[in-house]
Amino acid sequence: MKQKKNLIAMFLVVVFTAGVLAGCGSSDKNSGGQTKESGNTSESGKAPQEGKLKNAHLTYYLWGSEGVANPDILAEINKKLKKDLNTTLEIKYIDWPDVATKYPLLFASGEKFDMSHASPNAEVSYYTLASQDALVDITDMLDAYAPTLKAEIPDETWQSAKYKDRIYGVPTLYSEFTPYGFVYRKDLMEKYNLSEIDSIETMEAYLEAVTKNENFPALNGNSNDAQNLYRMFVDLTGSWIEAPGIPLEQLYLVAESAENYTNVFHPAYTHEFADWAVLMNKWSNKGYWQKDILSSQVGGKDNFNNGVSGGFIAHMADWTGNYGALQKSMPNVETEFWCPAEQNGKIKKKAGVENSTVISVNSDNPERALMVIEKFMTDESYYRLIQYGIEGRQYEVADGLVQQPADYDADADGGGFSAWALRNDRLNIPYKTEDPRRYELIEKWKETSIDNPFTGFSFDPKSVNTELSSIANVNSQLGIQIMLGKTKDPVKEVEQYRKQLKQAGIEKVIGEVKKQLGDFTPIYK
Repeated sequence: MKQKKNLIAMFLVVVFTAGVLAGCGSSDKNSGGQTKESGNTSESGKAPQEGKLKNAHLTYYLWGSEGVANPDILAEINKKLKKDLNTTLEIKYIDWPDVATKYPLLFASGEKFDMSHASPNAEVSYYTLASQDALVDITDMLDAYAPTLKAEIPDETWQSAKYKDRIYGVPTLYSEFTPYGFVYRKDLMEKYNLSEIDSIETMEAYLEAVTKNENFPALNGNSNDAQNLYRMFVDLTGSWIEAPGIPLEQLYLVAESAENYTNVFHPAYTHEFADWAVLMNKWSNKGYWQKDILSSQVGGKDNFNNGVSGGFIAHMADWTGNYGALQKSMPNVETEFWCPAEQNGKIKKKAGVENSTVISVNSDNPERALMVIEKFMTDESYYRLIQYGIEGRQYEVADGLVQQPADYDADADGGGFSAWALRNDRLNIPYKTEDPRRYELIEKWKETSIDNPFTGFSFDPKSVNTELSSIANVNSQLGIQIMLGKTKDPVKEVEQYRKQLKQAGIEKVIGEVKKQLGDFTPIYK
């Protein structure tokens, strides 16, 4: 078995290095609703009283790096956990550059740990992990070990976390929307007497004015803007929504609409795509972004904050979260946000499972892990520690907003945990560094957003891994060049792109997506 797992791990390294999203290796363990410490439950099926719990030590994997003060914050958490649940917690980190490789291997290697972040959009999908018995089935554990949590999470949110009618993770209770849009400067709009950006034409007028009159490009980013411009293209085009199959960090597949979600295709074969390629070539030739954008190492947001860009493309949470940094770098500059997805009625609800906490099938204490998750998500004292740190050192609350204390020293006090999956609207406190429009938009979009028909669907790529690798190569070369207008003849290059995609096996991938969708019943239908 050990040899089998090692082979699986080696395979995953190869696959992910090639940029292909593959599932982790299967396990011979089947949770099946059974947990390893069933002896901790009484004969009646109820959890033992907290004061009678045996000592347990848990390991929790989070993405990101360890802040200088993280050990101190964790020490405070462990004081409470030891007193309340006779438990101590160890947090291990997967640094951001390593997520693509180390996160899949965390599950494929057979390593013993207890909890981890999970998502359908992660390098290994939540649903893939559930299908491969990598996660503990918590369905029958909730009443005994997390009754408060079970009651607080709505049935619809629990539904998003189900795989074959069983629950394998705890979904977040945090409202979040992440549609992409164009962030631009209000002062430059006024300076050049421009109207509000509400179309590609008014955006172009802004880009033209900035490029012509300022000493910096209107969009001063890097190669990541190819994907950002592609997202804008999709959101601007009718009712299209992104579809599974090709990873979303590439030039991905789309579905005709949320209603006609089985009609999946690649936009490259449409006249809309060809027209967009011509427009991107025009924008590039006009100098709306720098000539060396493909090789640039600095992103659009950073250049914007440094005052050498007229705008950048980002999702809503990134825009509003940049508020504090912008106040420091350019305190007199206000921003606006044009969101094509909102304009076209394509703001999708984020299902709770998109940020969830899972328990590894290799955990020796799954029941205790679930109890700890409940504490973090329902108890205010625990919540503040894991989300904000130690009050008076990492944060203070003034006028209903979280802010740094006056004597805060980043070199000594900096830290915190990327525990997004444990957030809860009821306990959340806005940051002073957040644009307050974030919460205004959330409340607005709660009423107008649409359900994502692909929630609960996990594409299994094993039969088309070779094709996906080839498609990734095409997208990383010609696809990016087309999106950033770096072609002499965009019409001819689109035709070449179509040919290369066909040669790479795009038709086979689309066929496989449609085949798997034929066996899928959307949660929200």
